[in-house]
Amino acid sequence: MAATATTAALQQTPITFQRTPSLRITFVNPEKLSFSGGLRLQNLSIKLAGTSRRGGGASSAKMADSAAGSYASALAEVAVANGTLEATLKDLDLVDKLFSDSTNFNYFTSPIVSLEQKRALIDDVTASGKLQIHVCNFLNILIESKRIDLIKEIVKEFELVYNKLTETELAVVSSVVKLEAQHLAQIAKQVQKLTGAKNVRVKTVIDESLVAGFTIRYGNSGSKLIDMSVKKQLEEIATQLEIGDLSLAV
Repeated sequence: MAATATTAALQQTPITFQRTPSLRITFVNPEKLSFSGGLRLQNLSIKLAGTSRRGGGASSAKMADSAAGSYASALAEVAVANGTLEATLKDLDLVDKLFSDSTNFNYFTSPIVSLEQKRALIDDVTASGKLQIHVCNFLNILIESKRIDLIKEIVKEFELVYNKLTETELAVVSSVVKLEAQHLAQIAKQVQKLTGAKNVRVKTVIDESLVAGFTIRYGNSGSKLIDMSVKKQLEEIATQLEIGDLSLAV
């Protein structure tokens, strides 16, 4: 199984993971990664059992989701065993930011770029101390298994596993400008009241299209929305004006 093989490749000395009884509010603000030098990592390889890269459509998408979930669960298992679940989540925030850059993503997924060249960049990250060793090893596993194209899906799946393990609700707050910490704390407490979650993790996104104000997405896959943006208010005003014009025309 993929999860078993990945765990075996990353396993370190187990440490018991304990949850915090009180509400914990975490603000996500990833740093930028930089590449500078060349520490060599141990050669790693893994095969994804029971899956195939052939095919297309919904079947392939479902297979990719399953693979991403397996890898995320394996990484989470290692992180819990070593007491590094929080640190690993922060590392994956950095990784997500790195691969959100299309240039970086295309570089690591390109069949033209050699394995050694890709590993060299991961070595740079390791040398910089930005990421934990087991996270860098994990990236190497994905590169050598030719599954690095799943990295963003894996990050999302890892967040779901983390949320479940720590009874955490993720709230994505979008705003035109960066909100103050006390405002984010108030938002987190409100989300806790609405969901009953033990912990709330706030991820901030800058969205200039909102004009002013903010939106909050939470719930299963961000299914619930609180819209406090000026954009929303303007849309409602425009709708009311349109209805009023139609009424007058009658």
